[in-house]
Formats: sequence, C-alpha cells, structure tokens
Amino acid sequence: METILKAIPRELLGKKVKVLRAKGQIPAVVYGRNFQALPLILDKKEFIKIAEEAGEATLIKLEIDKKEPLNILIRKVQKDPVSDEIIHADLYKVDMSQKIQTEIPIEFVGVAPAVEELEGNLITNKDAIKVECLPDKLIPKIEVDVSILKTFDDLIHVKDLKIPVEINILEEPEDIVVQVTPPRSDEELEEMEQEAAVDTEKAGIEGIEAAAEKEKAEKEAAVATEEGTEKIAEAPATPKEKITKK
Repeated sequence: METILKAIPRELLGKKVKVLRAKGQIPAVVYGRNFQALPLILDKKEFIKIAEEAGEATLIKLEIDKKEPLNILIRKVQKDPVSDEIIHADLYKVDMSQKIQTEIPIEFVGVAPAVEELEGNLITNKDAIKVECLPDKLIPKIEVDVSILKTFDDLIHVKDLKIPVEINILEEPEDIVVQVTPPRSDEELEEMEQEAAVDTEKAGIEGIEAAAEKEKAEKEAAVATEEGTEKIAEAPATPKEKITKK
C-alpha cells in the first residue's frame, strides 16, 4: 500500500514561517538531483504519523496540489532543542533509475538466552545500517533475531544480517551489531557510579571555571572600552587652522 503525503507550495520564508507552526503546520522543502528545490507546507499531524511509520527508508508519494505525485524519502527532520517539536522537514525527490544511499533501521526481535538465563547485558552497537540500492529495492527495516545469542561469545556481525541481494551494505562486514556481555559485579557497578560522580563533579567545576573566565574577559573588555573612551574625551582638541588673507 502506497503512503501518500499531501503538501501545498509555501511562499512564507525565513522567520515568517513561525506563523505556520502556530497553525499546526510544518515548513518543509523538497529537493533532488536536477530538481529545483520547492518550499512546502505540511500538515503537522499527518506528517508526524507518516514519519513514524515510514522512517527514512520507505518511499513516499508526495502530492503537491493534486499534481502528479513525486517519489520521495524523508531526509531530515529538524526539532526544537527545548520543546522537541518538529520545526522543519527536508524531503528528497528520488530518481527511480539511480541508486541512492541511505540508512535502514534495525529492529531487534526475540530474547537472548544469554540475557534471560545468564543474566547478561544486551549491547546493541548499531541501530541502523548504511546501504546503497535502487529506490524501489528499499526495505523499511532489518530484523535481527537475538535468540541466537546463547553465550557471551556469540556475536551478530554486519555480515550475518539477512537482507535482499539487491541491497549493498556500506558497513564493515566484521562490525558487531549486537552482543551480550557478562553481568557486572557489585564492585564494578560501585566503581562505575564513583567514576560517573567524579565526571559529573569535574564537569561542574569546568563549567564554573569557564563561566568565571568568560566573566573576567567581559570585565576586561569593558574596562578597556571605558579607558579608551576616557582617553578620547581627555585628548586636547585639534586647533583650527588660521586662514590668512593675502
């Protein structure tokens, strides 16, 4: 089933797009090879729903003013660092005849015996895999069954992933995707907590020192400015040239 995202052309640019966000809309842009970038307006609720379902590895039909739909991928979603609200979206128009590079998310399934029976810690080193393929060969996710991890020596590498042959993986084959490590002793946990506390304290001290240095620099700059102003004010006026009449 095709996923269709509707949009309308956008005229508001720059800071003026705040008006759109207040109306529950998202400013966006669609761009691509040999395609002139086009500013758009998206419905916020519709886009969030589609983005959550499609991710960055599913082709979407972009319908602009009921014209012929474009094949696109969601390339980048920009969020407000404070509110975490979506404030902009980049959409990439794909050429169906050209290979593209993107990332396919990993979905871990099953239960690792090394976790359930040996009380180990499941360590996931990757949550997505970089790939290259034709757009219509993309798959929405890569399933990784962790139930084969029965001991702490068992590993799942990139080369072990099961994906269609039409998709070329752009990762090192020997990279570890997921593993189970032995449970930590009470002593190790206590040591980790102490190290974390030291790091936190160190970061706090460094922050205070940085703030003090900044304040000092600002004061020195203010004093220098004030002294410069005073020197200008105290400087004797330049005498006017006398005009001698012949």
